[in-house]
Amino acid sequence: MQALRSRLRYFAELVAAILFMAMFGAFLLQVFTRYILNDPVAWTQEFVLIVYIWIVFWCAAFLLREREHITFDMFFLALPLAGRRVFAFVLTALIGIAFIAALPATIDYVTFMKIEKSPVIGLRFDILYSIFVVFVIAVAVSALLRVWRLLSRSWRDELRTSGDFEP
Repeated sequence: MQALRSRLRYFAELVAAILFMAMFGAFLLQVFTRYILNDPVAWTQEFVLIVYIWIVFWCAAFLLREREHITFDMFFLALPLAGRRVFAFVLTALIGIAFIAALPATIDYVTFMKIEKSPVIGLRFDILYSIFVVFVIAVAVSALLRVWRLLSRSWRDELRTSGDFEP
């Protein structure tokens, strides 16, 4: 299972790196055509924006771990370990429920957006924003997995943070 996880993470990192390279390449092309050739190409600005949207949601869905989020956790860390477990369980379950509940409407809206296209490239908005559906599904699955881990025997491992040294 760990080998599969490692390969999937590598794949997610590879996709993110390719997206970053594509965005940076388009940015350099825009700078070159604007300031060297004095004849800017219009599609690069839109392309950079589209790829940036994909990078944000792709990385948030597959690469950013729970412990890497910026949090205000003074109240959480002040709780005893059992209280943290209950708090984490309730909040994670609420997040999972909210994202699962939002999924049908999200899919409906994104598929509805096929009627719109980006102004320069002409990319349909349903394709452009399909990454948001992937993000919503990933957050919901991640929340369900975290709830499962909080209910398991090794729930203490799930609550450890970098500043938490409690056994």
